[in-house]
Amino acid sequence: MEKSFENALSNFKDKISDCIKSKKSISVITHIDCDGITSGSIITKALVRAGANCTVSTSMDFNKKVIEKLNDDQRDFHIITDLGGGFAKELDEKLSDNWLILDHHQIPQEELDNDRVINAWKFGIDGGKEISAGGMAYQAAKTMDGKNSDLAWIAVVSALGDRQDQGKKKSFTGINLEIVNDAKKTGLLEVDLDLSLVGRETRPLPDALAFTSQPFIEGLTWNRDACLSLLNSSGVNLKDGGRWRVPAELNEEEKRKVIESITKYTSGQNATQIMDELIGYTYTFPREDKRSFLRDGREFSTMLNSCGRIQKAGVGIAICMGDRTKMLIEGENILKEYRHMIRNYMNILASERWRTNDTTNCVMVNAEGVVPETMTGTISSLIAGSPKNAGKIVILRTNGEEGTIKFSSRKSFSCKSEVNLSNLMRTGAEKFDGVGGGHDAAAGARITKDKLDDFLDYLDKNVLNVQSSGNSEQHN
Repeated sequence: MEKSFENALSNFKDKISDCIKSKKSISVITHIDCDGITSGSIITKALVRAGANCTVSTSMDFNKKVIEKLNDDQRDFHIITDLGGGFAKELDEKLSDNWLILDHHQIPQEELDNDRVINAWKFGIDGGKEISAGGMAYQAAKTMDGKNSDLAWIAVVSALGDRQDQGKKKSFTGINLEIVNDAKKTGLLEVDLDLSLVGRETRPLPDALAFTSQPFIEGLTWNRDACLSLLNSSGVNLKDGGRWRVPAELNEEEKRKVIESITKYTSGQNATQIMDELIGYTYTFPREDKRSFLRDGREFSTMLNSCGRIQKAGVGIAICMGDRTKMLIEGENILKEYRHMIRNYMNILASERWRTNDTTNCVMVNAEGVVPETMTGTISSLIAGSPKNAGKIVILRTNGEEGTIKFSSRKSFSCKSEVNLSNLMRTGAEKFDGVGGGHDAAAGARITKDKLDDFLDYLDKNVLNVQSSGNSEQHN
């Protein structure tokens, strides 16, 4: 770990220690997605263990109104996780030095020298691939007390939620890999090279194969009947009595049979590439119940995202903090509702084709009146994951609160564009008195409705023109 990062974490520890000794109250505010819920939970858990008087809350995004609320808050000190990039000046003005940010999103140049902003990019760490906000919170928690290394598994969920498993065979790199090793040492995480199917612990085998879209297998993906037929022909028992078996229950011989059947089926396609993508690292929490959506790291991350996206982030925080009773049941119900909502939104967008403007380089989707603003990231990611959109940038918009428009942008699989979506969204939003930012491959923005046409013109110039020219700089 770079020395300057260690110094920043040490300063964080000293600041929190002073707050606790002087009996100052601390508020934690975090984002509503998986990374936000996990990072907020990790730092809150560490604070509680240290004897701090603290509370935790979530916010859909960060803006001047949120800062005003923090200023009016009766609490003495504020920790912001997975949010706050670009607002250091306003935080200084309103809160003086009574705040700290733990984050991994790209930030403007002027924030690099602010000691209260503890951001991965300041220390030469790629916040898009090497560490999540949950990872940043974990590093801070571990610096506070080495015993907090037992929170590493939550940071793994965080990184999975932000799709940072981008190494070979869906492995982790950078500090994320160090966090994985910490979690393994505690006995709370098992990592295996396995069939990487959706819903390893919960979905019946035919459904798990059908809903696995990366890789996309022509004729199988989204075709349950074809998957059922293929699995039946493999000779694998799909049921245990009257109950459907799930992928995690397959033994090595059964996995071999499934792989052979898929290989034969894909012989006319790019079989080698498909099988290479289908075998990947899985992240299992052995102390969670078998067949529970908490046992598989990717399913756990989906559940947390669902909690935030339908405005029940508190349920996700409670589960991360250890609740395995009432909140666990609630989380399962939320996940079912979330999946149902996603299907409805995707079906409407697919049937109302006028909403989509598909060009060579970009897919623009008008989801106004269909997709709520809390779901823009989820839906834009799914659209970007479709094989027909491979290589393109996806930009989706919908109605936001108080007369605003919310944008979500994603780079699809194999997208080679040099456009930095974080810079694109931040620069564009600021030109029209809005806010924006994120990562190179995933970012968002919010503008007022009256600026929509101007913002769309800006996107036309700075996505289509930049891509066609291969120039990575945005036009002014």
